[in-house]
Amino acid sequence: MVLSFIPHSTGVSSIEFVYGLIPMAIFALRRGVGAGLTAGLVWGILDLLLRGFSTGGFLNPLQGFVEYPLAFGVVGLIGLGSGQVKRALEQGKNAVGLIIFYSAIGFFAKYFFHFIAGVVYWGSYAPKSMNPWIYSLVINGGSFIANMIMLIVLSFLLSRIFKRLILVNN
Repeated sequence: MVLSFIPHSTGVSSIEFVYGLIPMAIFALRRGVGAGLTAGLVWGILDLLLRGFSTGGFLNPLQGFVEYPLAFGVVGLIGLGSGQVKRALEQGKNAVGLIIFYSAIGFFAKYFFHFIAGVVYWGSYAPKSMNPWIYSLVINGGSFIANMIMLIVLSFLLSRIFKRLILVNN
């Protein structure tokens, strides 16, 4: 959550890096899908309260629910790969591919909800000559791609310490 306060705009319209996705992915892979969904939901509620209301990112209650608790909550789906990633790490295998795959599921789910909200709620803010579906796809698809690139780069940089980050010592 604190990472949200670090400047994260790419300079291209509304495409943003969401740095908190990386620790969220590690948490979901470490603790599983239930804990991941719960943490994502809490993150979304906090983001709505601390940033959504103050930055104009809240239009109405339904939009606020879709773009904050729901969109951030589904990031916890990354935890679906918890068991598989842990087994790979315990066996000394490289888990980077699995981590990227399951993170892509969570990231895609998040940006899918932002895409739908972009069409339904933010479409009227699209340039007059642009279809709201295309506008939302460009903005939210661009953010998805930017965050996937960040994840891929960091996955390779952190791959040597994944075992310590993801496996829980009892």
